[in-house]
Amino acid sequence: MKGRNEKDDIHRIHSPRGLSSFPLRFLASLFIHYNHSSKINSSENGFGSDSTNSAATLRSRQNITLQLLKFSLVLILVFALSGSFLWTISISTSSRVNIFRGYRRLQEQIITDLRDIGVLSRGVVKLKEVEYCPEEHENYVPCYNISENLDLGYSDGTEYERQCHRGSTEYCSVLPPKNYRIPLRWPTGRDFIWIGNVRITAQEVLSSGSLTKRMMMLEEDQISFRSDPLMVVGVEDYSHQIAGMIGLNDGSDFLQAGIRTVLDIGCGYGSFGAHLFSKQLLTMCVASYEVSGSQVQLSLERGLPAMIGSFTSKQLPYPSLSFDMLHCAQCGIEWEQKDGIFLVEVDRVLKPGGYFVWTLSLMNTQKKSLHDKENQKKLAFVSDFAENLCWNLLSQQDETVVWKKTNRKDCYASRKSGVGPSICSKGHDVETPYYRPLELCIGGTRSRRWIPIEHRTTWPSRAKMNSTELDIYGLNSEEFTEDALNWNSMVRNFWSLLSPLIFSDHPKRPGDEDPSPPFNMLRNVLDMNAKFGGFNAALLDTGKTVWVMNVVPTSGPNYLPLILDRGFVGVLHNWCEAFPTYPRTYDMVHAKGLLSLEIGQQHRCTMLDIFLEMDRVLRPEGWVILRDAAHLIQTARVLATQLRWEARVVEIESNSDERLLICQKPFIKKP
Repeated sequence: MKGRNEKDDIHRIHSPRGLSSFPLRFLASLFIHYNHSSKINSSENGFGSDSTNSAATLRSRQNITLQLLKFSLVLILVFALSGSFLWTISISTSSRVNIFRGYRRLQEQIITDLRDIGVLSRGVVKLKEVEYCPEEHENYVPCYNISENLDLGYSDGTEYERQCHRGSTEYCSVLPPKNYRIPLRWPTGRDFIWIGNVRITAQEVLSSGSLTKRMMMLEEDQISFRSDPLMVVGVEDYSHQIAGMIGLNDGSDFLQAGIRTVLDIGCGYGSFGAHLFSKQLLTMCVASYEVSGSQVQLSLERGLPAMIGSFTSKQLPYPSLSFDMLHCAQCGIEWEQKDGIFLVEVDRVLKPGGYFVWTLSLMNTQKKSLHDKENQKKLAFVSDFAENLCWNLLSQQDETVVWKKTNRKDCYASRKSGVGPSICSKGHDVETPYYRPLELCIGGTRSRRWIPIEHRTTWPSRAKMNSTELDIYGLNSEEFTEDALNWNSMVRNFWSLLSPLIFSDHPKRPGDEDPSPPFNMLRNVLDMNAKFGGFNAALLDTGKTVWVMNVVPTSGPNYLPLILDRGFVGVLHNWCEAFPTYPRTYDMVHAKGLLSLEIGQQHRCTMLDIFLEMDRVLRPEGWVILRDAAHLIQTARVLATQLRWEARVVEIESNSDERLLICQKPFIKKP
């Protein structure tokens, strides 16, 4: 009891501020136990002699001194530990806010990492919505960021070329301009567009050349492409002129001559292609990137096929032998430069027997005379070079000249030695020319697709390929037929899911005028993984007046030659890079199996990168249809929510692992 009381007294005296922790109690008990043992040991020989008393007294004093020293050390240790404990509590209290914030940042980073690798499923974490881009991104086109290209040392026009590199993605959602309005529905939207939807001002329209003035007449907040009857008649007369120069009686005979697809370089604002569409010809507009007043942007706003492209230094992302006609009306290409390498690129993309139409000037007669000498010099060079390419000069009328590419391979061998470009070697003649450097050699001569256009099946039968034609692409008719049947079924299902919002009998918003037939609220469709072009074919089979940009990913098998030979338009593209178009240019984005194809690739972009690009090119109130594996669709739904899309998952078949994701992009106006 005495030992216990002593321990309690020491604990009360030496425990600072009543703090009682296990380490302090443990140290105190060790000291008391040692002192108590010493007392017991010294009393065991209590009957010792006097001679030993002084020595015992000395030892006792030494022991007391030693105990005092030990006791002092214990006190110092106790106070040190107590102070450290109090200091720790103080630091923890003052740093609580910073620690909490650090935890939040860590938590957000974990969510970002999980999102990037695609393992989030619906309901696991509520992700933060993607922020809006700044106002200067309204018409932002990645890979064509002029200021960034200047920083990299590009100049003298090369700053407008395509320069893609990793890390150029802007992780934000592009908002429409303040005065943006939903485009007028096709076919009305072909002739009238809202001026607030494109990056061109009224002053730029009125200060344009005389031809452009006649084409584009401002009417309040619209741009009209049919306000001048002389211009409408002029385009039609121009089409008849070209038909006559080819040897046709009328523009309606283009199809009978094997012409279906046209590549229009520097297309202006697409009026020539818009006219050819009435003849069932499909015209792809290609023009350089422009900071404002873009030809590509206006053409797409009218519902016409277009993409950013340039002849400056790279091959266009089309395989050899892709188009039936190539048209250049005052397109700004200096054909005589770089030893005629631009004409070699024209030859590469033209099918055998295809036509090159070049109109030097569309100015009036007075101005035309000022350029006669210069134009004659250009014409002389092109004529001589065309002969070396085995082109035949068909006709020259006024400022328009038409050549026909040879359909005979032996023509190249019959040329004089050393005259004209040589035949490309096998290593340089490829069908996946994804922005490869221009080649000063003739391509496509080794391809099994070297078939003159007049020997091909005419449109629309061209889209239905027989077994002999399919053998060129390594396909059998059973696989092709099954693919077509599946797409026809899927398109019917799409219509049942989307009607009446898109393809109703009479779509109309409150306050709008009655739409013109065929009541089609979709025009521009982007198929991000086109494969054989089956989605495009199914849309046409159901009578939808849409056109489809068939994209073949560079990460998968290349069926783009098949798509182009069927009479459709398309392009090669790497979906880890920005698509060569302006924001808000497509009404619908479709992809089947794209997520499985892209996410399965190593060291590539994330699913979020692909979704941000979809959001950029999609118009407000536009639609996204994705079909893929169920776990990828669930991840995609989470990302769609991040982008503020309205999304729902549809089960296709009870025994299928695939799901359908249908989304609509809302129209969010700036405050």
